[in-house]
Amino acid sequence: MNNLNVKTGDNVKVISGHDKGKSGKIVSVSAKEGKVIVEGVNMVTKHVKPRQAGQLGGRVQAEGAMYASKVMLVCPKCDKTTRVAHKIEDGKKIRVCKHCGAELKY
Repeated sequence: MNNLNVKTGDNVKVISGHDKGKSGKIVSVSAKEGKVIVEGVNMVTKHVKPRQAGQLGGRVQAEGAMYASKVMLVCPKCDKTTRVAHKIEDGKKIRVCKHCGAELKY
């Protein structure tokens, strides 16, 4: 089982690859593959075939999956990229920013 430190809806920044420096919101997470899809990042061209009468085919831009290790969470409070710490409060495990200690909601 792969535990990822990012969840769907988190705001992340790309730290390596050709999209380095870009940021966006996580659309989907695949923990089994260890990959994420980030809104507006790693755009790929897909060739689609018309499936119904009257529908157009052609080339469509879509976000491609990328490894979760290539993205880093952005803290909403201090606006820095951060690693995720965990703290136990009232018997619940919560995610916390390493820099400012703010709770990371998702």
